[in-house]
Amino acid sequence: MYELEERIMAEANYILEHRATVRDAARALHAGKSTVHKDVTSRLESLHPAVAKEVRAILDINKAERHIRGGKATHDKYAARRQCLRDATQQA
Repeated sequence: MYELEERIMAEANYILEHRATVRDAARALHAGKSTVHKDVTSRLESLHPAVAKEVRAILDINKAERHIRGGKATHDKYAARRQCLRDATQQA
């Protein structure tokens, strides 16, 4: 049980320190996205309610901003494609 508590606190601390998304925390801590989500939304509440509240606030902000991140990712993807096409045209 002690190992589980350490993992949950490591995930929570990572999210708090980096204002990270669940995916970012999962990637950084080599865990599954679903595991991190379950840990910080359910299990953390019973261990440290105050920390859980702080983490929940960050997760709510991330959820509210996700459409912006998705739009930026799509914009960057197509901008990179346009640049590749320009480079190929200039070399030809």
